[in-house]
Amino acid sequence: MTTPRLPDGWTVRPDPRTWRVDGGATWIGGSPPRVLRLSAAAREHLTGPELVVGNATTAALARLLSDAGVAHPVGGGGPAPDEVTVVVPVKDRPHELDRLLAAVVATAPGLGGIVVVDDGSDEPARTEEVVGRHGGRVVRHEASRGPSAARNTGARASTTPVVAFLDSDVVPEPGWLYTLLAHLGDPAVGAVAPRIVAWADGGPENPVTRYERRRSSLDLGARPAPVTARSRVAYVPSAALVVRREAFGDGFREDMPVAEDVDLVWRIAAAGWRLRYEPAARVAHEHRAAVRAWLARKAFYGTGAAPLARQHPRRVPPVALAPWTAAAVTLLGVQRRWSTVAAGAVTLVATARLARGLRKPGEPWMVLRAARTPHECDVRCQHGRTADTVGGPVPLALVLAPWGLGGALWQAAGALTRHWWPVAAVAALASRRVRRAVVVAALAEGLADWWRFRDRGAGPLDAALHVAAHRADDLAYGAGLWWGAWRHRTPAPLLPDLSGKGPDG
Repeated sequence: MTTPRLPDGWTVRPDPRTWRVDGGATWIGGSPPRVLRLSAAAREHLTGPELVVGNATTAALARLLSDAGVAHPVGGGGPAPDEVTVVVPVKDRPHELDRLLAAVVATAPGLGGIVVVDDGSDEPARTEEVVGRHGGRVVRHEASRGPSAARNTGARASTTPVVAFLDSDVVPEPGWLYTLLAHLGDPAVGAVAPRIVAWADGGPENPVTRYERRRSSLDLGARPAPVTARSRVAYVPSAALVVRREAFGDGFREDMPVAEDVDLVWRIAAAGWRLRYEPAARVAHEHRAAVRAWLARKAFYGTGAAPLARQHPRRVPPVALAPWTAAAVTLLGVQRRWSTVAAGAVTLVATARLARGLRKPGEPWMVLRAARTPHECDVRCQHGRTADTVGGPVPLALVLAPWGLGGALWQAAGALTRHWWPVAAVAALASRRVRRAVVVAALAEGLADWWRFRDRGAGPLDAALHVAAHRADDLAYGAGLWWGAWRHRTPAPLLPDLSGKGPDG
């Protein structure tokens, strides 16, 4: 599809973690990282704290910045609530459904409709009673066909131009819908999703609920982002998702019991639509509290990687590294003095190549270049920097290359303890070096994860419980991943991508 321009009056604001150097001529940030070079003509529009669209030039620049993830749109002028139908798939769970519908009515008055799809409940009369109390209508499947089929049925039963999918175990917070609809004021945005946070019911926490509150796989963080494969926000869950009907297409794949939401958003993106993640809109989710049910759910999520990898090649590798970075990580993993020296030499060569790639080549006034140089693909720009903190390609490369190597080591540690743990466990029985690598990766990555998500004042016991829960999460997901790979007869979700290129080559 041809991308329509942003409307006049739209505003984009730089991400606080975007790094601007060379007097603002070079922007580095986004996910995956990008190097964005702007001419003096473009920089004239970026002198203030935000860019307001007022003509075709500023509209193109705002689109460029927001697509790259180095700035984010504020939104505005979207559809009204009466242009939205809320669709809820449910099977039994009348208490949760009642709680959800009460919150929907309270936080989004004036909706175009509420459609609840009863997916073969044992007591359909109770579902009818609950839905009728809140002014919705019920469409029933006589036998359960799964949540994907239920969502598709609900979408077909609605007539509004926008559909908001909500699962029965969520509770939207005030302002959620208006904030999301503002993004649909951009005619290029096909879907937008809120942040999924933990439902606080006032009950006592246990290690599982505490870990889920901090680290749920449904919670994609506090920073807005475009939704693109192999990025910081690679997908958004269907637990809460607002979709433009025009972009919905054939809907959810009904033969996918898991990861159907990831498949949908990637198909929407492949059709040329933009997708946005907006954490200012919040929807609470009631996480599982029992250990067995929690681990079973994590393993279930893992089984979705294989069908995704077959349908969307190169979008779900456990590790994605540039060749030079992969070589440095492999040499460090050998754990020999000579290999450590060799890894340092590889990093120096990669730094020199990166510096050469950062030199200004006299490009047009506005160019977005996906990171291609060694290490650049693995840079994690995690700290906001003001313009001109580093000047010139060599000093900049000396900062970026170590960050890239650190990000690569982080990926490797995560894959070793999550995706590849069955192989790592067997190899550890035969090799002291592998044992050491696994232990170091498990502890270092786990403690770093705790430090990132810890509560204020948390101590050593909290750290130990978080690391244990994090490792259990990874073991369960990895077990599901291997089971799914065997069941679908494909190694694709287990294979690293060492090309240094994006998912589209």
